[in-house]
Amino acid sequence: MKTEVRGNATSISLRNPSLFNNPQNSLSGALKGCLGSLDGACIEKLLLHCANALEGNDGTLAQQVMWVLNNVASLVGDPNQRLTSWFLRALISRASKVCPTAMNFDGSSTIQRRQMTVTELAAYVDLIPWHRFGFCASNSAIYKAVEGCSKVHILDLSITHCMQWPTLIDALAKRPEGPPSLKITVPSCRPVVPPLLNVSSEEVGIRLCNFAKFRDVPFEFNVIGDTSSEITCRESSDFVFEALLSHLTPSMLDIRDDEALVINCQNWLRYVSDEQKGSVKDSSPRDVFLRAIEALSPCIVVVVDEDCDLSATSLTARITTCFNYLWIPFDALETFLPKDSCQRMEYESDIGHKIENIIGFEGFQRIERLESGVKLSQRMKNADFSSLPFCEETINELKSLLDEHASGWGMKREEDMLVLTWKGHNSVFATAWVPGGLEGMV
Repeated sequence: MKTEVRGNATSISLRNPSLFNNPQNSLSGALKGCLGSLDGACIEKLLLHCANALEGNDGTLAQQVMWVLNNVASLVGDPNQRLTSWFLRALISRASKVCPTAMNFDGSSTIQRRQMTVTELAAYVDLIPWHRFGFCASNSAIYKAVEGCSKVHILDLSITHCMQWPTLIDALAKRPEGPPSLKITVPSCRPVVPPLLNVSSEEVGIRLCNFAKFRDVPFEFNVIGDTSSEITCRESSDFVFEALLSHLTPSMLDIRDDEALVINCQNWLRYVSDEQKGSVKDSSPRDVFLRAIEALSPCIVVVVDEDCDLSATSLTARITTCFNYLWIPFDALETFLPKDSCQRMEYESDIGHKIENIIGFEGFQRIERLESGVKLSQRMKNADFSSLPFCEETINELKSLLDEHASGWGMKREEDMLVLTWKGHNSVFATAWVPGGLEGMV
């Protein structure tokens, strides 16, 4: 098989396409009937056939199925076609490791990510409520948790470059009792995943300082860790644990006795490895990380992430879950952006980056290790956190936010979680926690 990359598309040609027409080969007639079909169930079946072939080291069958998928995939087609294009690319990446002599593909991540300006990042975040839902839920919970506090310190663990904080700063500026002094601390090291920004964390801090000054909110911004690591962090599931754990102490974070500590985790915990280290219960880096957070005695911990379980070791299980989950943003974008929209294609390519890592890599190279909101909640409880239910004011704010977007977006409660939905399918969950059995409402 030969692969040729044109922009973000991957075109495929078989060395011997007649293999597909040979009735003696292992590609069933039922699969041949899928050629040209846009049915999601059929595409999923093809993807699983290819995964099984790769796991069985059957390069010939994998090539045949990829040929069929290539005739369905299109980066400018309908949502199923566009999603198929990125799954096909990820499977080719994986296949190049299984059958290197048959593939002209180096197996590394070939999606070139463009760094955005701050203005472009703001438009990116506003495109669909995927990020804004978590921002709104978190900010509302934090605002309530720090009522009456004169000093607030936020440890911000997120991948969106502090985009949620101007809204909170504005809300704090309007507090009846006056704004608190606000300090935000961010780690210098973040996962090398989209969205990427063309300015440093320090520059982001300067912009936030200027905004806070404009709103008369006393403000301080700190970056912990070696600032050079912001560029050099390897794409590894251990990077957060290794780079940040040593800084999770009151002295390293400069936590003062009179500060209300807030810990904000937005799409972050998935990048801390969930693999058990040895036979000791709760010994994964993710569990150790949460225990270190709990030991800081924060007044609130907010955890927001995508509501999907991609922790399975089985490739076929990850494909099934990933395909049926990541259909959501592709379908949502279809509702208001034209097929050839550059903004749409760039957003989808960022999802493609995720798919390539989930499907194309294993071991420390697979850094996308999502777990569902239900699993995360149990993990938090095991780490001695108690959940905080969201109050009606927060619910109303989120409803107002969703009114700004397409009618397919909705929200529901699942125990103490708030869940963003698209056409009834779970997409993002938001949770709030306190350590040591403390109770309340946010």
